[in-house]
Amino acid sequence: MNSKSVSLGGKGITDRITIGSGHPVSLQTMWKESITDLSSNNEKLDRILKELNDLKMIGCDIVRFAVPDMESAAALNLLAERSRMPLVADIHFDYRLALECLKGNVAAIRINPGNIGSFENTKAVVDACKDNGVAIRIGINSGSLPQDLQRLIMEGKISRAQGLCETAAREAEVFEKLNFDQYVVSMKSSDVHETIECNRFYAQKYNNPLHLGVTEAGPLIGGIVKSSIAFSTLLNEGIGDTIRVSLSSSAENEVIAGLNILKECNKRKGGVTLVSCPRCGRIGFDVHSFVDRWQNKLMALDKDITVAVMGCVVNGPGEGRHADIGIAGTNDKAIIFKKGKIVRTIDAKDADKVFEEELNSL
Repeated sequence: MNSKSVSLGGKGITDRITIGSGHPVSLQTMWKESITDLSSNNEKLDRILKELNDLKMIGCDIVRFAVPDMESAAALNLLAERSRMPLVADIHFDYRLALECLKGNVAAIRINPGNIGSFENTKAVVDACKDNGVAIRIGINSGSLPQDLQRLIMEGKISRAQGLCETAAREAEVFEKLNFDQYVVSMKSSDVHETIECNRFYAQKYNNPLHLGVTEAGPLIGGIVKSSIAFSTLLNEGIGDTIRVSLSSSAENEVIAGLNILKECNKRKGGVTLVSCPRCGRIGFDVHSFVDRWQNKLMALDKDITVAVMGCVVNGPGEGRHADIGIAGTNDKAIIFKKGKIVRTIDAKDADKVFEEELNSL
């Protein structure tokens, strides 16, 4: 299903991202803390900029920030001036917050026309977005349905998924009346099947790019399971142009989960593929701590390779023979292997150093 294209990026952004129209499915996350004090806290500003860069290095394309007040709007503008990552302002209720963010270099605004007051307020935001080349994201969830649709759902006349789809269509109609087509639509439910169905309904009728997400998906494991089922179902049907895995966990974990989902759905190619064994009673090599230390480094590499981290030399090189490079160990020794052939036998204490040397030689 081919959606139209929407370009994310303000006037000063060189690394614009195009969503839809056959472009690669982009990966998003949302910042997890308040940014109100950035103008007076250079240490925090520098830390956030570094963390944004780290997220970009491991595969994140877009980061959204909550903007509940003018202090947050000013802080986001400060970040957007300095970050290579396209940043999105998440606005509710007060259209003036959107206008303040549009004085800066944000890549997109998240608003719903239905919750920022009047048609005139929406028009003011849309006009400013047109002037700055900024896109808009409509965000609908099961808690924001109009009363008439809620009543129809309670009466059993339409499903909740149909209600989500109709709500999104109503919000989008406002933009269409203003001759604005640079918007992305998001319809989310905490229920996997509702999320799948409402996006199917919308994709059958409209060609706006779709942002996929299961809202309030839960903690790390449960949230990844829900998101994996919803995203793989929709992406394999050609539905979805950008995704966010919503977890009660770190932004980093959201990105790592989303990246792996995209790879397994053949929606993102290249980069390092990391395979590792779960470890067992043989307790040879400390797979868990090695993976923890190396996961982000590997994901940030500009190499199209497979890396295997295996627990013991009994099965390591055999099970990991397809890997370009791998490591396994037993007791105080470790081995480095390439394509199943052992190339180095070393002391376990030197594992990280030698592994890095062999990795750099690829």
